[in-house]
Amino acid sequence: MRKDSKIYVAGHRGLVGSAILRKLKSEGYTNLQYKTSKELDLRDKNQVDRFFQEEKPEYVFLAAAKVGGIVANNEYPADFIRDNLLIQTNVIDASYRNNVEKLLFLGSTCIYPKMAPQPLKEEYLLTGELEPTNEPYAIAKIAGIKMCESYNRQYGTKYISAMPTNLYGENDNFDLKTSHVLPALLRKFHEAKDSKAPFVEMWGTGTPKREFLYSDDLADACLFLMNNYGGNEIVNIGVGEDIKIGELGEKIKAVVGYDGEIRFDTTKPDGTPRKLVDVTTINSLGWKATTSLEEGLQKAYRWFLENEIIKK
Repeated sequence: MRKDSKIYVAGHRGLVGSAILRKLKSEGYTNLQYKTSKELDLRDKNQVDRFFQEEKPEYVFLAAAKVGGIVANNEYPADFIRDNLLIQTNVIDASYRNNVEKLLFLGSTCIYPKMAPQPLKEEYLLTGELEPTNEPYAIAKIAGIKMCESYNRQYGTKYISAMPTNLYGENDNFDLKTSHVLPALLRKFHEAKDSKAPFVEMWGTGTPKREFLYSDDLADACLFLMNNYGGNEIVNIGVGEDIKIGELGEKIKAVVGYDGEIRFDTTKPDGTPRKLVDVTTINSLGWKATTSLEEGLQKAYRWFLENEIIKK
């Protein structure tokens, strides 16, 4: 991409999109396009078509999506499959019809089978059953991947799909009903510290392992792929290391400065037992994550405090 290329960041206010926007600005890209969901509802085909016809972006980062953790996925499965299918279908198709030069579609590692071998290689896609708790979301994302691949095959487009591992960072969602595990725990430990609660309750057994990537590292990887990758295969983005959820709780407890105990509610689901991605492909292309979990947690908690996420 040239520094003056017309670049559209879909979902610029979310965790991923805002990080991509910050990265582009810091790297000197000057012709950036973005709209709030009130200004442009990506679920509405007519609105999306009008935007692309009028603005004619050359590059698209498709980071807009309806996302959430186990609770949200369990309670709103119809919303997750419908909204994500609509968003990605409208944007990908409008990109093709308006001659977008290149598009990067962001999926998720939940696309991989629940019991796939670890670490998760790109080739494991569609080799087994999905994790039931987020199957509607995963199926929508798989459809987006296949849509990009199919448009490339049929129309000669340059649409690439990146699969980030679990993310956290600035502009994260800290709502306890709809957030992912790490931001939810940051908030729970913060509230427990404030209220001097004797313990914090965590879901499940604490034994599942998860990998966590800081959002600014993901943005760096997305820009790297947009400028350096042109293949039709999906590419994992992660750090290549994981941690038990119970150990994550201990790290967050330390960062927040909470001195109570951690209790596990084993009546609640654990979700997938392990989700570590194989990052051989992106590492071989020349990119590696640089933010440690400790550093990332401190940055995320600082942002949480500065933005008064739960101000009463």
